[in-house]
Amino acid sequence: MEAQQNNLADGQHSDTHSPGGAAHGSVKEYVLGLIISIVLTAIAFYVVMFEVVSPALTLAVILVTAVAQILVQLVFFLHMNTSSEQIWNTTSAAFIIIIVGILIVGSIWIMSHLNHNMMIGH
Repeated sequence: MEAQQNNLADGQHSDTHSPGGAAHGSVKEYVLGLIISIVLTAIAFYVVMFEVVSPALTLAVILVTAVAQILVQLVFFLHMNTSSEQIWNTTSAAFIIIIVGILIVGSIWIMSHLNHNMMIGH
């Protein structure tokens, strides 16, 4: 530890992160994430603008590219992975996804049943 402090005093940087420090990616990771994001966006844009497939398949392509986009953002820009340093971030993200899913599906289910039950002469 004393040698590390002497190296830091000489102007050299430590390779260890402080407990509160976040992991940082390299420029190569950021550029790769940016390129993948642009490609996914271009695919969805192309499918919608030029109507190359049926509307149902267009919706499927949009959903797949949206989920892929979320994963790219999480991995390349937020650096979420399964390492022991990131396990709490990954766990909290999974919990948030579950809660939001329950909220959305529950809201749609309630609105659908309210619409059905409020119709006159059904």
